[in-house]
Amino acid sequence: MSENISSEIYTKAKEHSTKFNSVNEVAIILAAGHGKRIKSQTSKMLHKIWEITTVERVYNACKHGIENINSVIVVGIKALDVMEVIGKRESNKFAFQEQQNGTGHAVQVALKQIEKEFKDGTVYVLPGDMGLLDDESMKKFRNDFISSKKDMMVLTGIYDGKDAMLNSYGRIVRTKEGNGDENVIRIMEFKDILALPNDKPYELTYRNKKYSYTKDELLNTNEFNSGVYAFDYKKLVELINNISSNNAQNEIYITDLIELFNQKGYSVGAVSPKEKFVVMGFNDKSVLKEMHEIARRNVYEKLKNIIQIDDPDDFFIHDSVVSDLLEMDKKGIPLDIQIGKGAYIGDGVKLNYNVEIGRAAYIKGNVVFGKNIKIWRIVHLSTFPNQTLTIEDNVKVLWGDIIKGNIVIGENSIIESSVNLTGSDEFPLRIGKNVLIKGTSYLFGSVVEDEVTIEHSVLIKKKVKAEKDKNGNVKQVRFFIPDTEGKELLNDI
Repeated sequence: MSENISSEIYTKAKEHSTKFNSVNEVAIILAAGHGKRIKSQTSKMLHKIWEITTVERVYNACKHGIENINSVIVVGIKALDVMEVIGKRESNKFAFQEQQNGTGHAVQVALKQIEKEFKDGTVYVLPGDMGLLDDESMKKFRNDFISSKKDMMVLTGIYDGKDAMLNSYGRIVRTKEGNGDENVIRIMEFKDILALPNDKPYELTYRNKKYSYTKDELLNTNEFNSGVYAFDYKKLVELINNISSNNAQNEIYITDLIELFNQKGYSVGAVSPKEKFVVMGFNDKSVLKEMHEIARRNVYEKLKNIIQIDDPDDFFIHDSVVSDLLEMDKKGIPLDIQIGKGAYIGDGVKLNYNVEIGRAAYIKGNVVFGKNIKIWRIVHLSTFPNQTLTIEDNVKVLWGDIIKGNIVIGENSIIESSVNLTGSDEFPLRIGKNVLIKGTSYLFGSVVEDEVTIEHSVLIKKKVKAEKDKNGNVKQVRFFIPDTEGKELLNDI
């Protein structure tokens, strides 16, 4: 990495970092690696699961699971990209791991960054690719660590496959006390277990007591390391710089802290989450796709008895919208919301009661729905940031319409098929109540009064009055086409 780029990263990290609060808990999120096996120019941490980057999902799990927790995100390869996605957030710092020297080294870099503001408490360390980690699992891990009174805790996964040998994660090696509180002696990497002799037991000494394990016993251990840890801060600081890099990769591994903690007489425990999938990480695109499918199933399970989703295998509803729907359901009023096959409901959308979203509709941005609204198939509704698209009660938007930008559609209006509506910040579009827009009409930056009918017209920055004829009916606007700009450039062929 060039000196100029490194300097830019340090500067950006300082600009995006904010002051810690007084809470004595901090999450260190390791997001410095690129992930060569994912075979992508995009950082591994910036690959998305259910439209949210994995590093942001881990960050959200920490922030929502542990109230007011401070955080440090360790960046390295693609550091500028990661910082751009996360941005400047409250009680969060960025630490730059300029040289990739292992997970233990990444924690050293993070602790150096916070030493002036964080003096005592609990430190959580998490990999930035665990995109299925949720706030409930994080809350449980915290509570388990506190109640255990251990000095270090490992979050572990339980492999329930038919053949544990197919799992190449590091195995958790525990004592054999049989009282349900077996301490962790070490984490053994799969390749190191394979290298053991078949006819000789593997022996470990823990607190002056010897423990013996056969090779098959270790290989078939179904508890594995997730890469998530909790530490007593002072004990972590005491021992973090004692980790050796005496290994084949010449790197400093956080797993070596287990042996250092045990040597000092500190206690190391391990617990597993309620849901097994939360400990999943990924190194290739196939596992990433599997995680995406799990996320989709989780969303469906949350909503299946609250709203109607036509195809459980083909829909998207952003997490922020899911949270809103769950809160609406708590009020005890039936939502009567229907989501068609292939529909996309993105971040910022505010749904309402008795809303029907048709097949393959795409809705994203600050789109605010009134009640009793029907959106037909393949409709596009969206906004740019800081814009709002408001659809008031009892509106119908028919198939194939494209409606984008700063717009209000008044109640009881009907936007028929193949209509294009656009409103900008400078020229918003305002459509009154009981308006009918039909045909292949296009409206931009206009104001349409109540009761008006518009058909086969192009209206750009126009005010459309509701004027009645001699019979008391509001006059229609039909077949209005503005003068062509640049027609002198056109010739017949």
